[in-house]
Amino acid sequence: MKIVGAGFGRTGTASMKAALEHLGFGPCYHMFDVIADPGKMHHWRRAVDGEDMDWSKVFAGYQSTVDWPGCAFWSQIAEAYPESKVLLTVRDPQRWYDSTYKTIYQFYTAETDPAVPAEMSEVFRPLVGKMIWEGTFGGRFEDRDHAIEVFERHNEEVRGTVPASRLLEYEVGSGWEPLCEFLGVDVPDVEFPHVNDSASMPELVERVRAEGKFPSPFG
Repeated sequence: MKIVGAGFGRTGTASMKAALEHLGFGPCYHMFDVIADPGKMHHWRRAVDGEDMDWSKVFAGYQSTVDWPGCAFWSQIAEAYPESKVLLTVRDPQRWYDSTYKTIYQFYTAETDPAVPAEMSEVFRPLVGKMIWEGTFGGRFEDRDHAIEVFERHNEEVRGTVPASRLLEYEVGSGWEPLCEFLGVDVPDVEFPHVNDSASMPELVERVRAEGKFPSPFG
């Protein structure tokens, strides 16, 4: 594991996954990987239940991780991989809340979750609920001020914990340069990926489910 993503979902993590994989730091673990391969959920059930984790088994074959579920355990993962770099993706808190509320929170609260097939829902939804909506946000995500406070407190914890030499704080729209400088690689001769916005997310989730993998924007 070379890169540990500490930023919450809906901070450009799908685009960052695509970017890291294009730069040679893939595969990059993302919630899409769990949707594509439900067998991965058993690791996260154990993590949510507080069991001691062998992160090398969870991330076997992966070089990086962004988004949930990894960001919920970022400090444990970073400790397990002391040579890794930590990547904190950030976004304007108000826009982050709006995006999260309109997408993944609606998936969770819908009677039928469009993000997962019915046979997967019995395990996936309780797991996501316990990890994110109950665990991270204390069952109060609909309280906008509280959710934003949690978001900002999380980011401050990362900033205050990780040495500056090991940390990159990356804001959506910053392009390749800060990321490539941080990782010590050349800037690609292609545009930085913009994988999804709120409107396109359901379509992307459906493609992940249908194809069993994350569709790279680079072909």
